[in-house]
This record gives sequence, structure tokens and C-alpha cells, in this order.
Amino acid sequence: MTDFTMNIDADGVATIVWDTQGKSMNVMNMQGYEDMMAHVDAALADDNVKGIVITSGKEGSFAGGMDLNIIAQMKEAAGDNPAKGLFDGLMRTHGQLRRIERAGMDPKTLKGGKPIAAALPGTALGIGLEIPLCTHRIFCADNPKAKIGLPEIKVGIFPGMGGTTRLSRKLGAMGASEPLLQGKMYDPKKAKSVGLIDEVVDDPLAAAKEWVLNAKDADLVKPWDAKGYKMPGGAPYHPAGFMTFVGASAMVNGNTQGVYPAAKALLSSVYEGAMVPFDTALKIEARWFTNVLMNPSSANMIRSLFINKEALEKGAVRPADVPDQTVKKVGVLGAGMMGAGIALVSAQAGIDVVLVDTDQERADKGKAYAEAHWAKGVGRKKITEEKKDGYLAKINATPDLDALKGCDLIVEAVFEDMGVKAEMTKKVEAVIGDDCIFASNTSTLPITELAKASSRADQFIGIHFFSPVEKMLLVEIIKGAETGDRAVAKALDYVRQIRKTPIVVNDARFFYANRCIIPYINEGIRMVKEGVEPALIENAAKLVGMPLGPLQLVDETSIDLGAKIARATKAAMGKDYPDEAVDEIIFWMEGEGRLGRKANAGFYDYDEKGKRQCLWDGIKAKYPTAEDQPDLTEVQHRLLFAQTLEAVRALEDGVLMDIREGDVGAILGWGFAPWSGGPLSWLDMIGAAYAAERCDELSAKHGARFATPALLREMASEGEEFYTKFAA
Repeated sequence: MTDFTMNIDADGVATIVWDTQGKSMNVMNMQGYEDMMAHVDAALADDNVKGIVITSGKEGSFAGGMDLNIIAQMKEAAGDNPAKGLFDGLMRTHGQLRRIERAGMDPKTLKGGKPIAAALPGTALGIGLEIPLCTHRIFCADNPKAKIGLPEIKVGIFPGMGGTTRLSRKLGAMGASEPLLQGKMYDPKKAKSVGLIDEVVDDPLAAAKEWVLNAKDADLVKPWDAKGYKMPGGAPYHPAGFMTFVGASAMVNGNTQGVYPAAKALLSSVYEGAMVPFDTALKIEARWFTNVLMNPSSANMIRSLFINKEALEKGAVRPADVPDQTVKKVGVLGAGMMGAGIALVSAQAGIDVVLVDTDQERADKGKAYAEAHWAKGVGRKKITEEKKDGYLAKINATPDLDALKGCDLIVEAVFEDMGVKAEMTKKVEAVIGDDCIFASNTSTLPITELAKASSRADQFIGIHFFSPVEKMLLVEIIKGAETGDRAVAKALDYVRQIRKTPIVVNDARFFYANRCIIPYINEGIRMVKEGVEPALIENAAKLVGMPLGPLQLVDETSIDLGAKIARATKAAMGKDYPDEAVDEIIFWMEGEGRLGRKANAGFYDYDEKGKRQCLWDGIKAKYPTAEDQPDLTEVQHRLLFAQTLEAVRALEDGVLMDIREGDVGAILGWGFAPWSGGPLSWLDMIGAAYAAERCDELSAKHGARFATPALLREMASEGEEFYTKFAA
């Protein structure tokens, strides 16, 4: 069956309905696009048709955009000369959309065209907005839940089906900067106010039909096709326009640090396109879009941030033979910041929560944390007062363990101590039912060891949240040696309920995320001890796409926590412990009372309000800056390989069971250079052979921590890539 159908009513209005088969929301594919254009062409050629309305068969939405699987494969599908194949395909698309825009009008007089309108029942994203932008009038339902926008920049591309050129010419560079460069999405009324759509009505289909029957020739002419068109806000050669582009360039480079190619390409497309006729501007847009698609960054970002992320959220690694394990009542042990956050997201998902702490005051404090969060949402008009009260009613804050009866999941978030956790496990298992799954929210303690305190180790699992729980998207699920499939399914179904992204890993010291992020922090601190300029370390990290430098990150997570982890790790590893050089600085900082942001003193100075200032001068006083400084790439490679090699070793050791989880977990868990698609995608990008060669150089210079893993060495010799060798 086709995704597009057309009917012509008695008034001569041809209505083209988009209804993607087997999907809850329309997404564009190549066949669907051809079918749509065939209907448009047929309607334009039919003398009985007075006008055309393009709408959706889906309630509450028009389209979610292009099928990202198709975009990810466009380069491979473009033939032996992919750049030319991509460009030619894009120009063909531009020509087709231009036919909608010109609608059969005489090219000289701009008369005689058939009016074409878009009727949007709701959400219109990506190509789902680029197609309406080609029509002559956009009507949208007054649907406050709808989202209107062009979010492509968030996946490493930009609107390449004419959206960039049309929106910048419609709104001017300044007006288009927010929806294009930030990928911001709006509700219909806001979308109208910023100029993305034309009308917000109760019945967009009826309004669109009425409009096409009454539209005049002048209503069909786009501003950029009219004689004397001038770009709003000024073109680049206009004094005002020149300053706009100077500011936009600074903003893009400040936000992306030059590592996200799509943002720079988008700005270049707008800048260059603004100085030429419209059809030439479309050609410029196609060339820049081809440039982005040829860059592996775009394919990697789409693969990790959308295709693989969505697959994990839909249960790609869930045990297939376990029935639904939807959580109805969850018990949260410990009402500190982590426990309170877990209670918050659980109640928000409609789950009944029992929040337990040692006394009523502490339990109430945890509930108050959630209440304060929702109160901010009310103040920002994100939720209603009634919804906030409904969420709060879901949380029973109490010191009474008997309240845990009837829970089908327990999430323990008490003090990070083996003995404390063991005692709590035994007390709670004496109360809960035989089928209840018990999960520990530990970040460092082995799940297999913690499970020894349980009388049912097959029902014991790790569910590691990241702080702050309500903001962080990733949840790491850890299988102990005896953890059963039902416990895994329960954890995955719970994470789906609270709308976060899960990865499942096997038990090992620091699991996966902390196993990779701790070496990143440690490498930064090692360089401080070596005399590397601290500002070079921090800026090198940001210039390669890390959200925080290693020194800032340790300030945020707290230096005393780092010291505690170091002591515990050293006690466990004995003579094999590798981080004495790091401990020297961490323990010194701890002794100086510089515990990070929470103490308003760490590697950085902070003002009295806790706002981060500059790097602390005391670092250089204690560890003087060396006269010879490493180059930028050397510092960046040390920071990146410190993380990626641990990801490879986690895969070798069987801790990481699916490379998709390795990349998605790295980006969502600690922000590993999203432009790369994740650590394993980055290694594919630079090639296993080069990576192994670089590791040999780094290990010879800096130590065995950079030794090339056997798996990477083998892949280098065979010319293999992770995403071919370990294809899901």
C-alpha cells in the first residue's frame, strides 16, 4: 500500500493524505516521496483541480521527518561517486519541491498557478516542515502538544531539503538562527509568532480548503520570487546583515568549538546563498548538505543518537522470552539526592513510590526535593498545579519498612558501603514478596558481591542512575554473576517506563561508564603533575567535543568522592593499583579543603554564589608549569584514548555486550564527544590501524595504560571496523 493517497472533491480541491503504513507518525521514505510528487503533478495537470491541500492521516501530527535509517545510508546508496550521487539526488529533490512552490505558474508573469496549502493536525518536524514551507499557506491545528521545527542540527545534519534556504529568506538570518542553528521546536502558537507557519485554527483541513478556493495569483508568489525582494535584516553585504553574520559565526564557533561540521555548513549555506538568486542558493545548500553527509560525523551521530538509542529504548537487548514486567509499585531506599531523584522520575511516570529513610524528617526531605522540582515546572508553565499534586500523591515518604509490602521493584540508594547495603538488603527481603526484584543503585561496588547478602541472587541486579537523576538520560543496568533474565527484563521495562535510555552490562569494577570516565579525569590530573598548563588541558578537552574538561568534571563530582574511590580501589587492587601519581594531587586537594564546587573551592575558584571563575593559582604554585608544553593534538589524544581504550577493553572482557550500548552509553552517560558517535565509532572513524599505531606511540611515551588492546591490534591487522565486526 502507498503512504500517499489523493481524492478530489466536488469543489475541485485535491486533498493529498500522508499516512505512513505501520507507523504511529508519518516518516518520509524514498518511495513515499515519489508517490507524493506523482499526486502533486497529477493534480497540477488536471484542469478540474482548482487547488491542492497536503495533509496527514495521523491524528495529532503531520510528520516526524525523514526516516533516519535512509539518511544514514544515503552515502552508501549514492554509487561509486557518492558525492556526485548525493548532490544529483538532492538537486532532483529541490526541483520537485520547487514544482510545488511554483505550482504551474507562468515563470515570467508569475500568474496561472494553482494554490497549494498544508493542513497540519499537529507535529511537523524536519522534512515534515520543509514540505509545508514550499506550499503557499500553512494551517496548523490549535494543538498545544504539537511540536513544529527543524531539529536536524541535533543529529549532525541540517535542513537540506530547502528548509535552510527558505527559512533564512523568509525570516532573515537573525530570525532563522534559533530554529535552524539550535533546532528549537515550538508549539503552534509560538511557531506562528516566529514565522514558521501562517495560521493556527481549530480545523486546519477545512480552513486550507477554503483558502485554496479563494486564493489569488499574488497569494502564490513567494517573497524571494517577487521582484525587488530583499532579505529581512539585510544580506551579508548590507551593514546590518554583515554584523548579523559576524555575530552568528562567533556564536556557532563558541557553541561547537569547531567540531560539529553541520553547524558551520549550515551557516555557510545561508551566508553564501543570501548573495545569489534563489535557485542558485538551493544549489549551494545541496553542496553543503552533501559535504555534511560525506563527513562520517553525521552518519555516526544519526546512528548512535537516534537509530541505536531508539533501538535500546525499545528493548533491543531485552530477554525475549520474559513476559511484560511493568512496574506498578517501587520502593526507594534512601531519600538523599539520588533516592529523591529516583522517586521523582518514578512518580512522574505514574508509578506508586514508597520512599524510605531512617526517620520521617529525612524521608520528607527527599519528597520535598521532588516537590521543589515540580514547583519550578509549574512556575515555568511546564506542568499544572493539579499535575504536580498528582505526582506528589504518588510518593509515600516513610521510615516504615513494612510500607514496602506490595512493591514489585526495590531500588536501593543508601550509603555507598558494602556493609550498610548488605544489612539493608536483608531487612528489606524479610518484608517484600518472593517475586520482588531488588536493585542496587551503586556506582562502584560489584553487584555479584552485593548479591551475596541476598537470599535470591537471581533477582538481584544493579540499576545505576547518573546524577542528577531527573536530568541525565542514561541508566546503566548491571548483571551480577547470578542475575536472572526476569530481573534484567524488569529493570529494562522500568527504565522504559521512566523514559530513559538503558544499557545492560556485565558486572566488573566500575561497570562501564565509570570504568571509562575515571581514566579521563585521571589523565587530566596526571598532566597537571607533569607540568602541563591546566588551561591547555581543559581547553583541549572542549576543543575535541567534551562538554567539561577533566579538572572541571572532578570539581563537579567532588574531589573527596574521587579520594574515597581511590582509597577503595587501592585497597582492592593492592600492588596492581596504577594511579599513585593521581592520588598525590587528589589527596593534597582534599587536605587543603578544596573539595570542588560544593565547597566553592577546587581546581577552579568560585565566587560567593558558587559561580565558577578561573583555574586556581595554587595548582601552579604546587606543580609549576613546564617550559616545554605538548601540542594540542597530543593532549587531546591522551584524553580521548584514555576513554576509548577502556571501552575496547570492556568489550574484550565481556562487560560490554553490544557496541551500540558502548557508544550510546558514552554520549548520554558522560558526554563523550557526541560529534564522533561515541568511542567505538571514533575508532572506526580514525581507523583501527592508525589507532593501534597511535597507542604504541602513547604507551612508549606515557606508560602501559595506553597499550594497544589485543582486539584492536587484531582488527588493525585485518582492516576491520567495530560496526562491521560486531554488527548488531
